[in-house]
Amino acid sequence: MKTVREATIDVLRHRALMTIFSNPGSTEIPFLKDLPDDFTFVLGLHEGSVVGMATGWAIARDTPALVLLHTTAGLGNAVGALATARVNRAPLVVIVGQQDRHHLALEPFLAGHRLELLAGDYPVWVSEPTRAADVPGAVSRAYHEARSGRGPAIVIVPMDDWNADADAPGPLATSDRIFTAVDAPAAAITEIAALLNNAQSPALIVGAGSNDEATWNVIVPLAERLACPVWQEAFGARAGFPQNHPQFAGHLPSGRSGLLSSLAGHDVLLAIGAPVFRQYGFEPGPLFADSTKVVLVTQFAEEAHHSPANLAIVASLASVCAALLPLLQHREGSTNFYNPPPDPPLIEDGQPLTPSHVFAALASRLDPKTVVLEESPSSRSDLQTRLPARQPMGFVSAAMGGLGFALPASIGMKMALPERPIVALLGDGSSLYSIQALWSASNYAVGILAVILKNGGYAIMDRLALQAGSKSAWPSFNYIDFPSIASGFSCEVVSVQTGEQLSRVLDSTLPDLARRTTPLVLVVDVAR
Repeated sequence: MKTVREATIDVLRHRALMTIFSNPGSTEIPFLKDLPDDFTFVLGLHEGSVVGMATGWAIARDTPALVLLHTTAGLGNAVGALATARVNRAPLVVIVGQQDRHHLALEPFLAGHRLELLAGDYPVWVSEPTRAADVPGAVSRAYHEARSGRGPAIVIVPMDDWNADADAPGPLATSDRIFTAVDAPAAAITEIAALLNNAQSPALIVGAGSNDEATWNVIVPLAERLACPVWQEAFGARAGFPQNHPQFAGHLPSGRSGLLSSLAGHDVLLAIGAPVFRQYGFEPGPLFADSTKVVLVTQFAEEAHHSPANLAIVASLASVCAALLPLLQHREGSTNFYNPPPDPPLIEDGQPLTPSHVFAALASRLDPKTVVLEESPSSRSDLQTRLPARQPMGFVSAAMGGLGFALPASIGMKMALPERPIVALLGDGSSLYSIQALWSASNYAVGILAVILKNGGYAIMDRLALQAGSKSAWPSFNYIDFPSIASGFSCEVVSVQTGEQLSRVLDSTLPDLARRTTPLVLVVDVAR
């Protein structure tokens, strides 16, 4: 008879969950002992980096990644990253170790107390199997829960369960394969087409949900047939439309007044893969004019539930766009809404570079296939303007704003997409949340380019304090030696202070970035 561990290994093979992202402890040893040769173990030096790498992997492959965490300490350290994975809709199967069942009642050292509650509502599903023999079925179900719920599914396993006897061979308590219907009802497609054909001035709003090749292949001709502007949702974690297309109008403002102004004059708004409408700071007033009709197409029911739309359809975005296309009339009129950014100002002698100079230098050199991961809050707007996503997965960021995502996620994405160049653009403060991920990049020969914009302070918070009419309550940190930190993790490091230095290192690095097998860290001094 097989052990629970052997049966679970079979499940993981069947689900192609054979890359394990982990920072394990003693409660995981019974599972990891004599790990089969066809499994790959990826060590992270902090659980935030572990989950961040797995999240990048899952987003890149659009399939669940496997995470192994160490009881209370490991799961507790990972909670912020698990929340980011949930909001970024990254499917993760998360196995969490627990103390031995035989003495859990005595609360021994490392016993996890109410582990099923530790991550709050961010997991899409949590299971603590009643019997050891139920573990393989729970892990198999977690795969489905992660896929359908688009987030982390957690299974808590006491360490002695792995060596217990599995049930006799037979079906597990979960489906082997699940197919989900994706087509929208014909009546709904007809209603949307009528709204758009009768509109005087329609507009499209796209979001992270439409960031895949199949959707881009139909959303572009849809926009071209409507001859309308296409806006990207505010704070979108991925690009929903090619941002160098003539009809791309830019990123919507995150406040109501700017949103209302940007969408003024449009009588029908079709939001595809974006909620209606993402905001940041609260402002009183309407999101759009009372006379405007709003239609939402999303693959997530909860997104439809909280969006103030006249009509919402929960279905495959690509199938809805494809069904709409033949029903739409060709419109005449201007189709150029794209405003390329001006060149950044010339640098005066002795003046530091700005983030604009860095982004402009990258924009003129990056391969269109490059994946740019952003975590530079004080310069995000400038980055989005100067580095348009030209292919699906061209831009990725943390959907909920939590720092510590971009660096480990870039490593996981490069592992999953070795053929694509990967660039992480990080504020110096942001980089510190998961700087230990550089060790994983070095150890596993992951050829990312990590650019740290070093302004020596908490620039976004300084700016917010200034807007509030206040001085900053926090110190700067311009004495942190980032090159020494990165080289301490065995990474190649280049420090940059001038435009000439920046051009030289980019010209020597970017042409072969996709083939690079070691991480490179650029520490660029920039003005605050």
